[in-house]
Amino acid sequence: MYNKYESRKSEVFTMKEVVQDLLNTYRLKDRFDEAQLIASWEKMMGAPIARRTNKIFIKNKVMFVELKSAPLKHELNGSKSKVLALFRAEFGHDIVNEVIFM
Repeated sequence: MYNKYESRKSEVFTMKEVVQDLLNTYRLKDRFDEAQLIASWEKMMGAPIARRTNKIFIKNKVMFVELKSAPLKHELNGSKSKVLALFRAEFGHDIVNEVIFM
């Protein structure tokens, strides 16, 4: 198997480049991005929303968010496009196509 890192011993690769190449080679980039999205939920949405979140998971490019508060669920359902835009701004591409608040 051809390894571009062995053939270019004089070039220097950053750790980021090597990890990105590894994720792409083994087709793990989408799963990695999904895990990053879930891990950064509190940072992106804020502590008050994170405290009222029970569970988050992603399946088939759809993010499911289980919330403890019915009023918050109603408010977020009305702001789905803003939430998706926030994800896109943070990650630079569409990780999920839809968000369902339960």
